[in-house]
Amino acid sequence: MLLRDLYYHLKPAIPPVVRVAVRRARARRLRHRFSGSWPIHEASGRRPPEWPGWPNGEPFAFVLTHDVEGSKGLDRCGALAELEISLGFRSSFNFVPEGEYDAPLSLRRTLSERGFEVGVHDLHHDGKLYRSRNGFRKHAATINEYLASWGAVGFRSAFMFHNLQWLHDLNVLYDASTFDTDPFEPQPDGVKTIFPFWVAGKNGAGYVELPYTLPQDSTLFTILREKTIDTWKAKLDWVARQGGLALVNVHPDYMSFSGTKAATEYDAGLYRRFLEYVMNQYGNSCWFALPRDVAAHVRRQERMSTGIDTILGC
Repeated sequence: MLLRDLYYHLKPAIPPVVRVAVRRARARRLRHRFSGSWPIHEASGRRPPEWPGWPNGEPFAFVLTHDVEGSKGLDRCGALAELEISLGFRSSFNFVPEGEYDAPLSLRRTLSERGFEVGVHDLHHDGKLYRSRNGFRKHAATINEYLASWGAVGFRSAFMFHNLQWLHDLNVLYDASTFDTDPFEPQPDGVKTIFPFWVAGKNGAGYVELPYTLPQDSTLFTILREKTIDTWKAKLDWVARQGGLALVNVHPDYMSFSGTKAATEYDAGLYRRFLEYVMNQYGNSCWFALPRDVAAHVRRQERMSTGIDTILGC
């Protein structure tokens, strides 16, 4: 924990190329060590007790999310949205409220009007959100203000840090800061399920946790430097067979739409080919949903199973 905090304190002073080189060296070791549980952790495919299934009997759910980390990513949101629209998809864009950019109201409004979702991504994106309990409470109050003013119901922290109990401080329908299995994250404790689940709070309160279940694009293409979408396809096909939630997290910051790539970027054509594969293979056999839709479904089933609506007079 101390080493992690020191790293995020020093991170702004470390050149990106150096950070990426260190992560790549570490990732090579981790990939070999966890080859039996990443990208597929077989136990994660077990259906939870009393799992209600997906709406209308759909065999599995597919969700796209995007974390916009910096100004470069912000500038590419339009191109990314157009790419998805052209292939029949909609997604959620998570913006940092107080990072290196301002998320314009015009952009958030345009995305919403075109069928996309807008969520909150951390507060400062500096790796310090969970440094102390008191600090988290203070930041949570500010995050709640952004959630309300943006009309957002979802949250994801930077670097996938998470504390599912502390997150009850947020006024959210769902959190999406966990994963089924991902040894490459700084907090690598996966939830070991490819299904969304309810995190109960006090007096019937709570929120839905939506783990991402396909490897992040940054891990595959900038750290592991894969040249194909084979890993994405294999994990998607496995999640589909298990009837789970196929949730993808893609960063516009690392996508190149121009044909030229920096050392930390990959060709957006890889993402296009993945979406084409999804539509060709599962276009008629999948629930294509936004994160808020999946969370609302889980919350509705939770309330029905516990009778909380009757208790609260809803």
